[in-house]
Amino acid sequence: MLEIKDLTLRYGQSQVLHGIDLDARVGEVTVVMGMNGVGKTSLMKAIAGRHPFTGGTIRLDGQDLGHPTAARAARAGIAYVPQGREIFPRLSVTENIESGFACLPRGARRVPDRIYDLFPVLAQMRDRRGGDLSGGQQQQLAIARALVTKPRVLLLDEPTEGIQPSIIKDIGRVIATLRDEGEMAVILVEQFFDFAVEAADRICALRGGQVTFRDDAAGLDRDRLLAEISL
Repeated sequence: MLEIKDLTLRYGQSQVLHGIDLDARVGEVTVVMGMNGVGKTSLMKAIAGRHPFTGGTIRLDGQDLGHPTAARAARAGIAYVPQGREIFPRLSVTENIESGFACLPRGARRVPDRIYDLFPVLAQMRDRRGGDLSGGQQQQLAIARALVTKPRVLLLDEPTEGIQPSIIKDIGRVIATLRDEGEMAVILVEQFFDFAVEAADRICALRGGQVTFRDDAAGLDRDRLLAEISL
């Protein structure tokens, strides 16, 4: 389990996160929602080692990760699919996926067939350049690159943004499959309300860099959640 306690983060003189507490359990999807600018992506970057946080702790399976760099977080088992995907446009699909090998020991550096089972379109486009793929295909590629690292925690930041409906459904099925396999915890930042609620086991909402709402998806108070993530 990933445990985040009293996490604070600043950009210069501006404090963005104010004492965030969040747990993400293996075999569950924890959804983080909120309006633009409330700190969702900053939280993901802090967990992934992309931005140093100023206070609090991040523990994975009881081990304090300290203030990890991106490389250390990846080696610990945290995989990050950023908003905007960040694929390499001039590298092939295969080479993009293999770029995730950096945090793995040499003996584990192979692309398992399971990746192409989850994303059949990538098997058909292995030799295509990443920049030639559609936005939805690039999103699938970014998730595949994260999964090749064999993560214990998968961070997904706005995976449905700008994606056609058919691929949104495909991504939803992949998230459900990963949850049901019970080998990792998934943290999903998402603004597409229906997609988020359907995918979630637990939901929290941020406002002003603080957690203002928590609930299990099974007994979700949808009206209260909508109020928390609306102006």
